[in-house]
Amino acid sequence: MSPRETKSDQGHGRQDRATNQDGATTMERKPASTETLSRRRFFGGAAATAAALGLGPAGLWASSAAYTRRPRAREQDQDYDSLVKLAANENPFGPSDSVLAAMNRAWKYANRYGYPDADVRAVIAQDVGVEEDHVLLTAGSEEALAAVGLAFLGPGKKVVGSDPSYGSVYSYATGIHAEAIKAPLLDEAVQDIDALIDATAAHYRDVGFVYLCNPNNPTGRVVPSDDVRRLLDSVPEDVPVLVDEAYHHFVQDPAYETAVPYVTEGRQVVVARTFSKIYGMAGMRLGFAVAPPRIVERLATWSTGTINALVKWGGAAAVKDKKAEDDVRRTTIAARDRTVDTLRSWGYHVIPSETNFFMVRTGRPVAEVRADFRRRDIAVGRPFPPMLDHLRVSVGTDEDMDRFAAAFKEIFAA
Repeated sequence: MSPRETKSDQGHGRQDRATNQDGATTMERKPASTETLSRRRFFGGAAATAAALGLGPAGLWASSAAYTRRPRAREQDQDYDSLVKLAANENPFGPSDSVLAAMNRAWKYANRYGYPDADVRAVIAQDVGVEEDHVLLTAGSEEALAAVGLAFLGPGKKVVGSDPSYGSVYSYATGIHAEAIKAPLLDEAVQDIDALIDATAAHYRDVGFVYLCNPNNPTGRVVPSDDVRRLLDSVPEDVPVLVDEAYHHFVQDPAYETAVPYVTEGRQVVVARTFSKIYGMAGMRLGFAVAPPRIVERLATWSTGTINALVKWGGAAAVKDKKAEDDVRRTTIAARDRTVDTLRSWGYHVIPSETNFFMVRTGRPVAEVRADFRRRDIAVGRPFPPMLDHLRVSVGTDEDMDRFAAAFKEIFAA
């Protein structure tokens, strides 16, 4: 019996497969209602071009980046500082004083190549509980996600994940003819672990990796540790699982656990984290991947190694400054919960969140609502299909959230 057959037989006998006219795979669940896993081609022709030119990984990275790296929307300089920025899940407080001091001390290395780097990899490894050779530094966690895509996908390969989730994972490796199999969320924006397991089993030989964003962006919901273990125990051992923990530091739900221990068990698990959220370093670009050493070496082939001296020193200081981390977490959660309570008191449904953002159901198209807020100098989240009447709101300062609440009341009272 093949691994595919074994895994399908272990899928509780709930799944029949068919192909529709568009070529998308349909998963029929019994006795539950039918759910469809949509597939989207997300790669262009850069790989063929790179191959024809004899480019290796670095060349393919540059080629694919040209297709996928769309710059974030920029505001005019005179408008940017006056905006209430609740759109990109940033930390409104910025780096702590200790981080700024460390970065300033590192200016003396600006003219050097082989400079001391504050042992930032070792600091991160100790903090997460792994050996240093389990850590790959990246320019933000987005580079870690892109490196996984480039390392494990290729022509005919597939990534299995939830929808909506952090969509860049489904589009980073432009130039490699791969596909995404995306499982719709269940009620209350819960990720459908059974659907991920079933889709992986059905396409076993073609699956490059499984993607799990936990907590999920844009919904803010966590996947309980029991479900994460069930996913990892159910997919074939040779299928890598990428767990995106960008919002790990904000989680309070006791049912949640980091996936790092699975890495130390030697499983094919990659955990991605970022310094853009709790540490307030979004503009500085620092993140990391935690994985078994053999996978770290493979991912390193696809990373750019462009982290500068100031960022490394700032990152090491950020990890060590637990008081600043705790202050940001406490202040952010308090502002989030206060705003959510206000919206619920007005009769609006808000998805339970374990992050520095939340989603509120407005009953109106997000594109319209977003424009209403922008006219009031407040930037809120973009639409996330198919949840087009749910507005994602990042948590700002107390003053920011007061302005948001006042604008929300004004907009929806009209």
